[in-house]
Formats: sequence, C-alpha cells, structure tokens
Amino acid sequence: MKQTLWTRDYILLTVATIFGSVGWIAGDFALSFLVFDETGSTFASALILAVQFIPRFFVPLFAAPILDRFHRKPFLVGGDLINGVMYTLAGFYLISHPFSYSGYLVFSLVLACLGCFDSLAYNSIYPNVIPKGMEQKGYAVSAMLYPFLTVLMTPLAAVLMDWIKVEGILIMQGGLSLVAALVESRMKVQEEDHLEGKKFSFALWKEDLIEGVRYIQKEQGLLQIILYTSVSNGVAQGCAPLLVAFFRATKGFTVGMYAFFSVAEFLGRMFGGILNYRVKIPEKKLFGFCFGVYNFYAIMDMILLWTSYPFMLVNRAICGFLGVNSGTWREAAVQKYIPDRMRARVNAFQEILFFGMSSVLTLLVGVLGDVIDYRVCMSVGAGATICVCLLTIWRKRKEVKDVYEHNAV
Repeated sequence: MKQTLWTRDYILLTVATIFGSVGWIAGDFALSFLVFDETGSTFASALILAVQFIPRFFVPLFAAPILDRFHRKPFLVGGDLINGVMYTLAGFYLISHPFSYSGYLVFSLVLACLGCFDSLAYNSIYPNVIPKGMEQKGYAVSAMLYPFLTVLMTPLAAVLMDWIKVEGILIMQGGLSLVAALVESRMKVQEEDHLEGKKFSFALWKEDLIEGVRYIQKEQGLLQIILYTSVSNGVAQGCAPLLVAFFRATKGFTVGMYAFFSVAEFLGRMFGGILNYRVKIPEKKLFGFCFGVYNFYAIMDMILLWTSYPFMLVNRAICGFLGVNSGTWREAAVQKYIPDRMRARVNAFQEILFFGMSSVLTLLVGVLGDVIDYRVCMSVGAGATICVCLLTIWRKRKEVKDVYEHNAV
C-alpha cells in the first residue's frame, strides 16, 4: 500500500488549523482597528501589542515541562475551546456594552497566555501526526497554509467589518475556534505520558526544566541552528520598518509599490511550497542546500534596495521561494531530531530566544535607521547575518549536519 501524508489525524489537524487561522486573522484585523477607532491613539494600540508579547517570556518556560510530561491533545483542544468561548462572549459583550480599554488589556493578556500554551502544544504534537518519511511534505503544507489564508482573509475581513461589525467577527471567530476544538477532539493520535510512575510536582517541573537546558547545551547542532535562526529572524523583523520608511521617504517610490512586495513574496512562497511538496530533497544534501540558501538569501537582502523596482519584486519572489524551502527543511529536520519527550522544552527555548532577539534587533536596527541611509542599514543587517551564519552553522557544521542528515543513508 502506497504511503500517504493524508492520514486521518493529519487531515483533522490541518482542517482544525484552517478554521482556527481563518478566525484569528479576521479577528486580529478587526480588533486592531477597534482599538484605534475607540482610543484614537497609536500608543494605545502599541500597548496592546506589548501586553500580548509579555507572556512569551515566561509562559513557555512554565508550560514546556508540563507538555513534555502529559498528553498534548487535551491542551490543544482545551486551548481552542477556551478561545472560542472567550471570543464569543467578547462579541456578545460589545453588542450591548461600550468598549473598555482596560478590560481589553486584561482580555489580551489572558488570550496571549493561552496562545503560548496552544502554540507549544501544536508544535509538539504536529510531528506525531506526520507519517514517518513524510516530514518534508507535512511541513511544506504547514508553511503554505498561513500565508495563503492571510492573503485570502485580510481583504475579506475588511468587508466583514462593514457588514457584521467587529462584534460579529468576534462571534464568528469564537465559533470557528469551537469548531477547531471539535475537529481536534476527533484525532486518535497515539501519545504516551512521560511521568514514569512519578507524581508531577514543582520539584519535578524544575528538574525537567534544568534537563531541557542541559540537553540544548549538549546538542550543539541544535543550539547553533536556534542561535542563527533567532538572529536572522530578528534582523528580518528589524528591517521590515526600514522598507516601509524607504518606500515612504524615497523619491520615485510609493506605499502602493511596497504593497506589491507582499504579493511577490507570497507567490514565491506558494511556488516554493508546492515544489517542496512534490519533490523530496535527499537528507544527505539538506545541510549543503540550507547553508547555501541562508547566505544567498542574505545577499539578496543586501542588494535589495540598491536595485530598480522590477528587480526588487523579482528579489522578493526569489526570497519567498528560498525562505519557505529552507524553513520547511529546517523545521522537518529539527522536529524529527528532537526526542518527543523533550520537544516542548526545546521549542519553548527556541520561541523565547526568537522573541527576545527580535525585540532587541528591531530596536537596534531602528536606531541605526535614524542615523544612516536605509539602504546601508539593511545591507549591514544582512551582512551581519552572514557573519553569524559562518560563526554558528559553518563553524559547527559537523554537529549541524548531524541534525539535518541524521537519518541519511
């Protein structure tokens, strides 16, 4: 019998992801406008985002040892269930009550905490629903879903705002989250708890956390991959405002022209994802491919703002294509390499480092962008990622190669 990616559990989790993502994209779009419309303050909107970021520093540390000891499915289902109830109640509240900024701050904080739990549970259970040997295809589908749904739902959310208002969108989002929870509850994924006859306690939680740190320290290949991707993602986050400023302030460029960057990158990502789904890269070639992509991507970033606009669009399409491929290869290799009983803790460490590095580098690049030319600033950032790639991925290439190619024959 021919092996297929599309098993019952994989289909159910993918369908649940679609329902949850559609609701989240529409709801986030509506709420971002609601806050500004009600307060008239960009600072008030920024504060909401800042509050949502806070849990990313401590919730993963708290949640990861728990998720590595117990079944992840109840946390996944429970997270969507609670989200659905909260968004539905919020929608009905807004129908008959005025908007409360302080209330929304608390609402956002609670949802952000739940989101951290849900994200860790999802990332930890996802490899378990992918049939062995189908990891590249599985993560190719995952990589394509969110960009596609974002492009589809963002304009639709704008139409829905005029039609059913913010409160209607929130009720819709709540309903979609409840449907996602129902779909996830039908999964039959086989999981084992790792209590090993022990009673879960604070002492065991602390022991597990220390074990996770030691595991990452010992696994130098994983550590170097996490360090490099944290820096490269942080630089990318920091350079995003530079692109907006460049198109806003440079003669001959417009904000409308910048908008087409997203279209070009989306097309590149979709084509890359389809190719990744159709063509399997042999594991023994993954390290070489990824190392080459990391550096070529950075070079494309270095030259981006120094070229004419048509070449900029081609540049972004190529980067979208390369980015989805290297991201899929890396995620499939890393998640397959990590033992199931350690997966939530490693993912938590990675998430905290990603967020911390993005916060620091966004500020750093923003400061540089105020004192030097935007093009120079972006080139410096891209050049820095090449240096970091050499100091991490290349310097520890034997260990990194073991992660990418540990099952190669």
